[in-house]
Amino acid sequence: MDPDIQCEELTGSRWTELVSSMKNSKSIRLDDCSLSRSHCEDLCSVLSTNQSLKELKLSNNELKDDGVEVLCKGLLTPSCNLELLWLQNCSLTGACCESLRSVLSKKPSLTELHLGDNKLETAGGKVLCKGLLDSNCKIRNLTLSYCELTKDNAELLTSVLCAKPTLKELNLSNNELGDAAIKQLCRGLMDSNCNLELLHLENCGVTAESCADLSNVLRTKPSLIDLAVGDNKFGDAGLALLCQGLLHPNCKVQKLWLWECDLTAASCKDLSNLIRTKESLIEMSLITNSLGDAGMDLLCQGLKDPKCKLQSLWLRECGLTSACCESIRSVLSTNMSLKELQIGSNKLEDEGVKLICEGLRQPSCNIESIWLGDSDATAGCCDSIAAVISTKQCLREIDLSNNMLEDAGVRKLYEAVKSPNCKLKHLVLYDIYWSSEVDDELQALEESKPGLKIIS
Repeated sequence: MDPDIQCEELTGSRWTELVSSMKNSKSIRLDDCSLSRSHCEDLCSVLSTNQSLKELKLSNNELKDDGVEVLCKGLLTPSCNLELLWLQNCSLTGACCESLRSVLSKKPSLTELHLGDNKLETAGGKVLCKGLLDSNCKIRNLTLSYCELTKDNAELLTSVLCAKPTLKELNLSNNELGDAAIKQLCRGLMDSNCNLELLHLENCGVTAESCADLSNVLRTKPSLIDLAVGDNKFGDAGLALLCQGLLHPNCKVQKLWLWECDLTAASCKDLSNLIRTKESLIEMSLITNSLGDAGMDLLCQGLKDPKCKLQSLWLRECGLTSACCESIRSVLSTNMSLKELQIGSNKLEDEGVKLICEGLRQPSCNIESIWLGDSDATAGCCDSIAAVISTKQCLREIDLSNNMLEDAGVRKLYEAVKSPNCKLKHLVLYDIYWSSEVDDELQALEESKPGLKIIS
């Protein structure tokens, strides 16, 4: 079997045995295994001799620059055909980027490179771009999140976007780029050679000023189907500009992440219009925006439209109360496309949870995952939750964490999960306190239903 190991310290005979097994592996995963430069010597040998090896994942190890430089020697051997390389959070700096540039320039087999959570800084980013611009480089998926890149990297990154039609996914999240850099990147995104499908710019200093440029990209690039701009404080004004591009017929976006963008109920009319008209849109995150009940009521108008095809909606920490739950009940009663609803961390209370459960029980509701954690719920609503669990066979996951359910409420859930009609796979109960007797009952229940995992 291909090694797939996480969180295990690999030393001595255990490591020797693994190295021997890697000689014919197609995929190797050794995340968070306390690997260092000495391990990289052995991995270099594997890379230089195993022509079948396609994937190597080494994230969360202290490889440091000298370890990666050793790996690169193996990557550069003619027999190495590696396609995917993960080196996230490996204590790398810009000092190793010349070695990585050489690999990018000489290995067209390498199509996916993940370097997030490493302090490559501006200089390292520029060196990498020189490799990306080489005609031999065929990278399709590039992750440079948390790499301490700056606005001074934008020029070369823009050149990469213009020169590399093979590049499909680019993650630049959590770098201090700012509006000027975003505007420059948008010029590359609009180039006729650019075929990017995924763009992640979370926490990159995007303001309303550069939302107009992103909007232009959305209206001209149907290839872009995944856009994440969460944790940027562009507010309602920026969202209005983004929606102009999102609503354009050319835009085919499928996933849209807008978490913590300082949005309010004022944005919800545009968002509702987007939900009801953009049939390509299947996933949206609005977590930690102060939408309130009025905003949720507006969103529900879009969600009830027959043209809405949204499958996943995340609304945690949006300032909701039980006052909007009648609208949510109505959505769940009519919307057949919605599969996942994360609505926890809102003050729904028992009254709101009961209304949501009424919607969940309707025949037209196809929800597979519902998150109601931290909703100020008590045992008083557990009869309603239990009725959903015991009758809704499409339901696979329910999160009720951090609610005051106590023994009485948890026992009602226990009885519901015992039902042969219950097809639940994950019952999530973090930070809920129950007696040792109830704990024994839950353990016995988990053992009696092999497909069930109770997470607490």
